Parts: sequence; structure tokens; C-alpha cells
Amino acid sequence: MEKQNEEVARLRCQRIGCNATFTEDDNPEGSCTYHDSPIFHDGIKEWSCCKKRSHDFSLFLEIPGCKTGKHTTEKPVLTKPAATPKTPVSAHSTTLASSTPAKELCSRCRQGFFCSDHEQKHPATTVPAGSNIDAQAPPAPVKKIVSISEPQICKNKGCGKTFKEKDNHETACSYHPGPAVFHDRMRGWKCCDIYVKEFDEFMSIPPCTKGWHDANPAS
Repeated sequence: MEKQNEEVARLRCQRIGCNATFTEDDNPEGSCTYHDSPIFHDGIKEWSCCKKRSHDFSLFLEIPGCKTGKHTTEKPVLTKPAATPKTPVSAHSTTLASSTPAKELCSRCRQGFFCSDHEQKHPATTVPAGSNIDAQAPPAPVKKIVSISEPQICKNKGCGKTFKEKDNHETACSYHPGPAVFHDRMRGWKCCDIYVKEFDEFMSIPPCTKGWHDANPAS
């Protein structure tokens, strides 16, 4: 009974960038690592606290928290800092992490969002001037054959759950067909036409569509 009470007493930290669980009796100073409010401006995502930024949403979420403190169940009051001036970002800097192989561990890939860090890239096919050879599209990748009992990760947007094909069915997955929309400080999903101003509210928008889990989505 005491163990059950301990499990019930576990709380979810509401600080941005933390999302850990804790208890009131085990919440020392410095146990929480978090960020202040995010800034979205002209396609650039930036943390107001540490000024670290990224064009890619997945890389932005992976930036480690710069502040420490105690966990809390109170949602942060997001300030409205003025957007920083737009500065050119080198294309080289946005592709430094493109060789990271841990796609299955990436939270954005698991939820089906576009992720330039793990997006598969194919070299462009070029044809010399004056050549009569038609450019041929790269061959389609060979689809991996897996057992119906092998765990797979659903790549539908907003899902990211682990499933087995033998348990898959037409209402097993709750997801967003998409796309995600970020415009004029509003963020939301075009599929269900829900838009919010706050970042944590966007992350909490419930999926609007039921369907099959899919480990290899077409897009």
C-alpha cells in the first residue's frame, strides 16, 4: 500500500525542457534543468534565456536547458520578449549534426515531425552540359522486412509509440496528418485547425485522427 501511495504521489514537472517526474519529498535544488520562454521569428526558433537558436524544430527542442532549480507543478508564465534581429545563419552550422545515427532515439523523429538532423539525403544527380543521357532518379529504398512480433516505432506525427504489427489495427494510432504550422507567433495543426499562442499548449494539442500505426510513412 505504501508503494502504491508513492507512485500516486509522483508529479510531472511543468518547466519547459524538463518534463521529469518527482515527489515533494525528493525535489532538491538543482534537480531540474529547464528553459525560459521560446521566441519564434522569421523561421528562427530561439530560447530567450540563453539566446541559443535553430531553424530546425527538432534541434531546437534538443538544446539542453540552461537554468537549474527545483521541479514544480506550476506552469511557467511565459514572457513576451522582443524578437532579436534576424541574422544570417550559415548553412554549414545547420548541418553539423546531420551525421547523428541515433534516429530511433530522437524525440522529434519518434513523433513524426520533420527532422533535418536525421532526414535521409540523396546526392543530386547532375548531367554534363550537352549530354544526351537522361538523369535517372535514385532507386527506391528497399523496405525492411520485419516480423509481426518485432517492436517498431510509429512515425505518424504526434504518435511515436512502440507497437507490434500483430497488434496493429485501423484505430490503434492517434496522430496528426499535419502539417504543423508556425506563423505570426501562432502555432498549431492545419489538419484539425487548432492554433494556440503558447508553446506548451501546442505540444498538448491532442491528435485528431485515428488510423494504423506506420513505421515507414510515405512523407
